[in-house]
Parts: sequence; structure tokens; C-alpha cells
Amino acid sequence: MKILLIEDEPKVSAFIKKGLEEQIYEVEQAYDGFYGAKLATENEYALVILDVILPRMNGVEVCKLIRQQNIAVPILMLTALGSTDDKILGLDSGADDYLVKPFEFQELLARIRALTRRAQESVGTEVLKVADLELDVQKKTVYRKGMPISLTAREFALLHYLLRNKERVVSRVDIIEQVWETSFDTGSNVIDVYINFLRKKIDKDFSPKLIHTLVGMGYVLKEMDEK
Repeated sequence: MKILLIEDEPKVSAFIKKGLEEQIYEVEQAYDGFYGAKLATENEYALVILDVILPRMNGVEVCKLIRQQNIAVPILMLTALGSTDDKILGLDSGADDYLVKPFEFQELLARIRALTRRAQESVGTEVLKVADLELDVQKKTVYRKGMPISLTAREFALLHYLLRNKERVVSRVDIIEQVWETSFDTGSNVIDVYINFLRKKIDKDFSPKLIHTLVGMGYVLKEMDEK
């Protein structure tokens, strides 16, 4: 389970990272808000731990930016700002929970378990949609205009990723890292091949077309007016 830790105090960040890794979590660190926001919007994480007072972009701004991208990752704000107004500001910006420093590490672990458990339960009933295309995460079903579409496991994973990032351009490298969870020759056409597989199944016999190529940039799944 991969966690993004956005904390500018090196000692605090190192302490949290060490403790989480001892619990078999994988932790990626960012020491300022701008870089943290970049990681959060370009990668998939099970949870984001986010300090409020950060250089370059504060935690409230980071949280709002993540939510504006329609990214539903659980966000735990971890900060010394503990007034009621601070908590309300953090939660209203899109955070799921708010833990005030100093804290007991066992309480941090308990909150992480609760947030990730809730997220996993919600994913189980999640239905992703764009136009008349629907993907049910739990049932592993896909429908277009109410008609069932049969996909392979890899095609389903690719479509799931595109839907999770609908209206956002994703590069071939993004897809390789997030869907294949590996790296291979970026000159390979495997991504194009699978995009074409998907197009034949969800776009060829339907309108409007939903998968679009942006030359030199990547792909985007969105509904566009066809003229």
C-alpha cells in the first residue's frame, strides 16, 4: 500500500516514513506543497498525509487542487494548527481527517487504517461514468448505451485508469507505470495497441467517441461535441 507523505520538516518526515515502513507501507516523500501536489495528481496512492504549513504551496491549497482534479484519494492532514477554525478549513478544503501534532504514532496508524478501509469499501461499490459509458469496479462490468462490453483484464485496467483520470491527458509513461506497474521501452507500441483494442470495443460502433489522442502528449477520455 503506497502512501504519499507531504511534510517539510525532515526529522518529522523521516520519523513517520520509518514507522510506516515498519508496518509494511510504501512511502513516497515530498518536502514542499508544489512537488507534493504534482506527485498526488500524477500518481495513484492509497493515502496522502499532508502537512498544512508548507513552502511553495500550503496544504489547504494542495488539498483543493487534488479535489479539483476529481482525485478521490483519502487525505489525512497532519499539522500543529489545532484550532477548531483550522480543522474546519482543512476538512472543508477536501481533507478526510485531521490529526494535530504532537500525536501518538499508534493513533496515526489507526486513522490510516480507518481511512484506507473506508476507501476500499467505497471502491467496492464504485461505478465510473462518462457520457453513456459505465464501469462497475466491483462487478468488473462495462456498459455502453446499456450494452455489455467484454474486456480482457488488461483492457479493463486500462479503461479503469482512463476513467479515473477522465478529462485529463495521460501520457504513455503514465499508463505504463500505473496500469502495467512496470517500465519498458517507451518506443514500444504496446500502449497504442491496447488503446486501439479499447476503441474497437467502446467507440467503434458508438457515438460520441470518447478516447482521443493528443499528438505528442498522450490520451484523454472525455465526451466531445461531434460536428
